[in-house]
Amino acid sequence: MSKPIVAIVGRPNVGKSTLFNALAGDKISIVKDTPGVTRDRIYADCTWLNYNFTLIDTGGIEPDTKDIILSQMREQAQIAIDTADVIVFITDVRQGLQDADAKVADMLRRSAKPVVLTVNKVDSFEKFQADVYEFYNLGIGDPVPVSAAGRLGIGDLLDEVVRHFSAGAGEEEEDERPRVAIVGKPNVGKSSIVNKLLGENRVIVSDIAGTTRDAIDTVIKRNGREYVFIDTAGLRRKNKIKEELERYSIIRTVTAVERADVVVLVIDATEGVTEQDAKIAGIAHERGKGMIIAVNKWDAIEKDNSTVNKFSAKIREILSFMPYADILYISALSGQRLPKLFDHIDVVIENQNLRIATGVLNEILMEALALQQPPSDRGRRLKIFYMTQVAVKPPTFVLFVNDKELMHFSYTRYLENKIRSAFGFGGTSLRFITRERKEKE
Repeated sequence: MSKPIVAIVGRPNVGKSTLFNALAGDKISIVKDTPGVTRDRIYADCTWLNYNFTLIDTGGIEPDTKDIILSQMREQAQIAIDTADVIVFITDVRQGLQDADAKVADMLRRSAKPVVLTVNKVDSFEKFQADVYEFYNLGIGDPVPVSAAGRLGIGDLLDEVVRHFSAGAGEEEEDERPRVAIVGKPNVGKSSIVNKLLGENRVIVSDIAGTTRDAIDTVIKRNGREYVFIDTAGLRRKNKIKEELERYSIIRTVTAVERADVVVLVIDATEGVTEQDAKIAGIAHERGKGMIIAVNKWDAIEKDNSTVNKFSAKIREILSFMPYADILYISALSGQRLPKLFDHIDVVIENQNLRIATGVLNEILMEALALQQPPSDRGRRLKIFYMTQVAVKPPTFVLFVNDKELMHFSYTRYLENKIRSAFGFGGTSLRFITRERKEKE
């Protein structure tokens, strides 16, 4: 199974971001410089007691005006309901129990999802104990008192969260069918692509109960092979301001990417590639997923001999952190080149699972070392003793060196290019781990 999703829900100013950072810990600072997702990060990978999970901040619930109160609360809470395995509902002991808290609690209670009621800003358990009891009135379980700012009660909260994870959470799924997530901004044609694939291939279609997220996946059969398509379209809300729309888009993308083997990033040819596309691509890249870039609505573009090259160059410029991803120009409306998508998916999956024998790998390494000497610093030169592949999905390599500090990222990139020129690895990122080893060893 994919990593569980834990969503934080709450009104503004109850300490939601502070709790998010407290639970995520140093993970935020480690991953914040990932290309394409450097700003407005609302999710983080967390670990507690050998459980790995993805933490999501769903944004504040803002009951400002009478007309919008219920709709905004419903949308915010609905996102948590749809995407999360466990919901952390945060309230504020100093503000006390609010009417808005009760309304959200009612929706969460009906969702049948596990809810961990969290009462924040409890800087002293003795002082605020009586105030914490008030939150029993919400009827969604025992309140867990915490102080996100003071890091008090965080362990108890996490214990309660992981208690709701299903057995085997985070382990690999037994289902061997390729799982393909169709991601991208709203209105780029994600649903149209899936529908066209369904219609043209006259496939066997079935609805899979989408784990605990109430998602419905689409199974498409082609040439005797089944593919599970995870469509993030149709999950946005209309009449939302741009920032909230982007937030929803990213929340959906994180949950879909987490479950996928291959990610198809759909770009609107009439709009061109954007920063938001880079954010979405960065989510897949940092998780080491297989990657295909599909430029949709290509039939709506006026073309000359250089149109494809110019468009591809712009994509490569903005998505410079994933030069390994193939670009496919398609039209969901006409079905142009859509069947080729399956061929690309097959190639990416094969490359994601490709293993290179250590002996062959080190022949490439020795040749690379001979062509370009490793870097040196203050008279001390990097020595690379050998390299071995330790994992797939994505292919991961360990380099044993004399001094990790001398291993510059540019030389790692050079070695990656040598490996790619020898073995391809199209459509998948490669990961490199550097380990120190004494020369005598």
